[in-house]
Amino acid sequence: MALLIGVTVNLLPQWRHNPDLPHGWFTPLVFLLLIHEARTRGAQRFLPSGARTAAAIFVLLLGGLALLTAGGLYLAALEWTHALVAAMLTAAGCALLAAAWIYFSLKEVRFVPFNWPAGVAIFLWLLSAPLPPGTYGTLTHGLQAGVTGVVLAVLHFLGIAAVQHGNIIQLTTVSVGVEEACSGVRSLVSCVYAGFFFSATLVRGAKARALIIALAAPLAVAMNLVRSLTLTLLAHHGVDITGGWHDVTGFAVLGVTSAVLAGLAVMLERRPHTTPAPLQPHAMHTAESPSPRAETAPNASAVRLPRCFVAVGLTLALLVAGLFVVNTRPISAVGRAALDPAALLPTHFAGWTVSRGDDLFRFTAQLQTDRLAQTTYHRETPDGPLHVTVYLAYWPASRVPVSFVAAHTPDACWPGSGWSLRPLTSARVPMTLPNHLLEEAEYRVFTQLGQAEHVWYWHLHDGRVIHPKGVRSPRQLLLLAFKYGFHRDGTQLFVRVSSNQPWNVITNEPLVQEIFAQLAPHGL
Repeated sequence: MALLIGVTVNLLPQWRHNPDLPHGWFTPLVFLLLIHEARTRGAQRFLPSGARTAAAIFVLLLGGLALLTAGGLYLAALEWTHALVAAMLTAAGCALLAAAWIYFSLKEVRFVPFNWPAGVAIFLWLLSAPLPPGTYGTLTHGLQAGVTGVVLAVLHFLGIAAVQHGNIIQLTTVSVGVEEACSGVRSLVSCVYAGFFFSATLVRGAKARALIIALAAPLAVAMNLVRSLTLTLLAHHGVDITGGWHDVTGFAVLGVTSAVLAGLAVMLERRPHTTPAPLQPHAMHTAESPSPRAETAPNASAVRLPRCFVAVGLTLALLVAGLFVVNTRPISAVGRAALDPAALLPTHFAGWTVSRGDDLFRFTAQLQTDRLAQTTYHRETPDGPLHVTVYLAYWPASRVPVSFVAAHTPDACWPGSGWSLRPLTSARVPMTLPNHLLEEAEYRVFTQLGQAEHVWYWHLHDGRVIHPKGVRSPRQLLLLAFKYGFHRDGTQLFVRVSSNQPWNVITNEPLVQEIFAQLAPHGL
């Protein structure tokens, strides 16, 4: 029970804030329901005690402890609510639950049978956890591209003029963006979850179960395509699809796909013509079955080793979890930040039109800071318009780990807005200003609608520019854990400068020199 409570507490923040996991709230109840199903209606299959079952329990416990330890290390580099941390800790909990399940399914114990509903009860916890960021990003971007391409093809088939720019469909009067929420990940995960649940409760045959599970994902993808096409057609006819229409169609996809799967499961279930009378306790043993004493009498020597494995493994898991809870518990913000990013950016400058980005604070919850500032400077030149945009984000000491800031770079955020990253020979370039040598910057070039945008950015930790090598793989995150994760006492500043002109054009602008003069005392 303590293990179940631990897994639930680990996932509660995800269920509360992650819109891709609305089904997670049902998982504790579904788990208990499936365990009851396994004990009362599932195949009453129990395992013989021996070297094989003891080895299986040992391997699962060892795997659970390894995942728990790795999850704690990533916790040091990330935060409690990070998707990778939640996924690894959930996987650890499932491995420990599986070890306990095998022990409880021994013939000498006979508490939970070794059958399909019990296995699904454990597996559904994994589907209630967020996907690791790399897997989620790959899946989401693939689905976004696929949905956008199919919707565009259908629009052309219907004779509707439309042009694709990344994940944005440009119609004659409006643009429709296929965002992450519209990619179909939410309906895909929820539909697969429902497929496994129905396979364990509504059908009994192995082939029927396999068919229900196999159809879940394609059905979810198809229904999401219908939803995206419907919203695009509504937008084309002047309907405002934000808010009500967007949310209603999203819930409709979940409801319809679940109903179709449930109906298919009911159709596939072969019900007997007559319901056999329940077996009485005295009639459960036939001449071919061993005597009740031989079948149910506990054999202390046979279960001693598995019981010892389970007891020691769960005790070690409790100690490891407690160690990381004590040493990596969330740290509250220390006072107010001394740095106000907005004060570093000129509000007016001779010859330039200045505009502030007033919509940044909608990202406060996502970025976990309200110290945000963005200002765009624009002027006309003999060679055409010139604009320079400066974005600053600041985190006080002990607010977030380094990897959190490193995950919110233009590489991760801009493609979702329709920008395409242009391949470069070098992603890092030396930077100079008149009378001032800057730290090397990360350099990117993005294009949209034929226009190029040059982007330079710096990540400063404790007043020094750092260059994290990425946060997309578990290995990169683990390296950050050992380098920065266990010490969160440094402030962090993210500086991004973007322009429609390359650096050699804007470097002599007095405005740019003034901005970097303001940033110099803070590490640049």
